[in-house]
Order: sequence, then structure tokens, then C-alpha cells
Amino acid sequence: MKLKVKTLVNFKGDLPAYQSRGSSGLDVRAQLDKPVVLRPLERALIPTGLSFEIPEGFEIQARPRSGWAIKQGMTLLNTPGTIDADYRGEVKIILINLSNEPVEIQDQERIAQLVVCPIIQAEIHLVNDLSDTARGHGGFGSTGRN
Repeated sequence: MKLKVKTLVNFKGDLPAYQSRGSSGLDVRAQLDKPVVLRPLERALIPTGLSFEIPEGFEIQARPRSGWAIKQGMTLLNTPGTIDADYRGEVKIILINLSNEPVEIQDQERIAQLVVCPIIQAEIHLVNDLSDTARGHGGFGSTGRN
């Protein structure tokens, strides 16, 4: 698949890239004029300096970087963040610091991974009844802990 990407005036550095041959996500970098410090539980919208032309039938999902999440408690607030095929604006990442310590985000730091995913748009049908299942209305732990 070819994914068209446009760099914006605030972009510098490297385009998103897969870090290994088997990677699912393209690492995307912060485009900052100065470092951003996030205190515990603080969130920020971090620019990437990029916009995409996503083929119809696909989306890009913005996901946390696992190493950053476990080591420093940094994650994305709306995981996964959806970038729709018809959106042409700058992709920005909503970061949140879930640690007990401030975290400094540097310009060009890898802040998220972008995964291209197929989507299906459902055709909605209003009905009076739904088919029965063994689970029925059970939710939120109804199938047990293990």
C-alpha cells in the first residue's frame, strides 16, 4: 500500500518509519519549538508536522509506544486515536503522563506509533429484537475473572 504524506511548515527531521522489518506501527516524532514538560496526570496536544492522504476503506490508528508507557508512564489519552481517511489536517497526538514524575518531551522524540488499518462501515438496521446468546445481557466481568 502506498500512503501519501505531506510535510507541513513546522516539520523537520525524519518521516515516520518502521523501526524493524516486522513492525506494525510507524514511529512518529514530536515537532516542537521547545521541550514540553508534562506533570503527573497532565496532557498535551503534540504536533507531528504531517498530514496524510489515507486511502478510502482505511484509517490510521495512533497508539502509544510500549517502552515509553512502561518506563515513564507516557501514553495516548484516546487510545487508539483515529485519523479518518477524509481528514487532511495536521495529525496531532494527545499525550498524557500517568507517572508520578514530570516527563519532558523533546523535539524529534518518538511519541506514538501510527498503524494503518482497514475499516468497515456498518449498515445500520433498526430491529425490535436481537438473537439470544448464552451470555445474554451479562457484561463487565460476567464471564469470570480468569
